[in-house]
Amino acid sequence: MIPAPAGRPPFRADHIGSLLRPKALREAFRKHAAGEMSDADFRAAQDTAIRDVVRLQEECGMQVVTDGEFRRISYWEKFVRLTAGLVIKDAVFTFHDEHGHESAFTAPYAEARVSRRAPITADEIAFVSKLTKANPKVTMPSPSTMHFYRFTDWGDPRVYADPEAFFVDLGKIYQQEIAELSAAGCKYVQLDEVAIAILCDPAAREKVKAAGGHPDRLVDLYVEAINQAVKNRPADVTVGVHVCRGNYKSMYLSEGGYDSVLSLFEDTTYLWRVDGETAAPTNYDPKTRGPRQKEHWNQWGENKAVYVFRRDLLMSTGCRLGGRIGFVEMPKWRSVDIDTPEDLELVRKLLEVRGLDESENLSPM
Repeated sequence: MIPAPAGRPPFRADHIGSLLRPKALREAFRKHAAGEMSDADFRAAQDTAIRDVVRLQEECGMQVVTDGEFRRISYWEKFVRLTAGLVIKDAVFTFHDEHGHESAFTAPYAEARVSRRAPITADEIAFVSKLTKANPKVTMPSPSTMHFYRFTDWGDPRVYADPEAFFVDLGKIYQQEIAELSAAGCKYVQLDEVAIAILCDPAAREKVKAAGGHPDRLVDLYVEAINQAVKNRPADVTVGVHVCRGNYKSMYLSEGGYDSVLSLFEDTTYLWRVDGETAAPTNYDPKTRGPRQKEHWNQWGENKAVYVFRRDLLMSTGCRLGGRIGFVEMPKWRSVDIDTPEDLELVRKLLEVRGLDESENLSPM
């Protein structure tokens, strides 16, 4: 993650934006859908819930505030509703859990060329901005949302001969939306990306292959679609990508992952073991020492900057690392332990050489 200037995201602490709906709001959604609540009363219920959740985020000391996505039926529903050319059909995937229970869901389908009917998130940012002095963040579904859940039949071929042309048109919607958000004072936009995470799941990849798809090509397609969506964004707008495996009522779309994660840096140090008054090499042969030898090393150092682990793992083993261990790579220059004043001075010099400001960049990421 590239550190940002003071007062701008990304911040050391953030959250993905979608928050649990309170009971009163869930009931309001149900009544409105059943025709038992007027539009005005429904809007008022949403306003009340958003005021409460913004206050909660402020009380937690968050520098980033969202409306919890409390005006949406789902994370992508509003985007699709306000995009001309998109309709809803059944998805080719299902949510499932560890007990084998499944739940079908719906997905967007391009029946005509896509364009923006109206501003999609303008009302969200306008309301939140009145409630807080913190940094308001707006979330949107990533472009892949409009394609992947029906990747074998995502749109009318008479309208779009290939997905690349579709994503060019779709990207223009994001570009216009982001530009207007910036003008309205929103400088932090998050795209919620699920497809790329699903395509890391071996079972999901096999399902894609069995249907005639190419998982790696889809990943490349979706990465380029994100680039298209944020193309020409205002210089003062930060765009984040939230990668998620998809979840719905404790069910998920894909599996896999790690039991614990730590941060590592690639270490090409020649190591020696000292025994009394003698020393012996531990990871190389002095007779063949040279740069070429290091090219074949697979040696990493633990920099103690990041640890993520499951609570049950820690409670059962007493250790924060175990099971299937993943890692986050960090550059060696950001992996300096600060134990002494000399270490701190070294870090300051490193930041100075790289043209970075010390006050903004002492965080590990």
